[in-house]
Amino acid sequence: MSYGRAVLVDGSVDEVMPKVKDALKAQGFGVLTEIDVRATMKDKLDVDVDPYVILGACNPRLAHRALTADPGIGLLLPCNVVVRAHEGGRVEVAAIDPQVMSDMVDHPDVVAVADEATRLLDAALDALV
Repeated sequence: MSYGRAVLVDGSVDEVMPKVKDALKAQGFGVLTEIDVRATMKDKLDVDVDPYVILGACNPRLAHRALTADPGIGLLLPCNVVVRAHEGGRVEVAAIDPQVMSDMVDHPDVVAVADEATRLLDAALDALV
């Protein structure tokens, strides 16, 4: 996956979700949105899919720096983190690679924010394994 980073964690999505939120919080991220894709697909399309949740994670300090550098950067915020069922009773936790943001915006302050966000999201993912 060239636009994200991922780890595999033992357990179910329901068991792993609090751990993901705690790991994000430890790195200064809050969860602004939580989209239960499985429930949405069932409700809107009457389709059954494996557990799949999208978290909209935001580090307010980094978001402020990025928005100050380029107000249009809001189109690329917050950082999405996906928690989904994987083969073998495991859960994949994947986060957007913030470097994608810096690749799209030619501004040195945005690059610095992306570098720090990468470090923090990597630390959150590492804490899960």
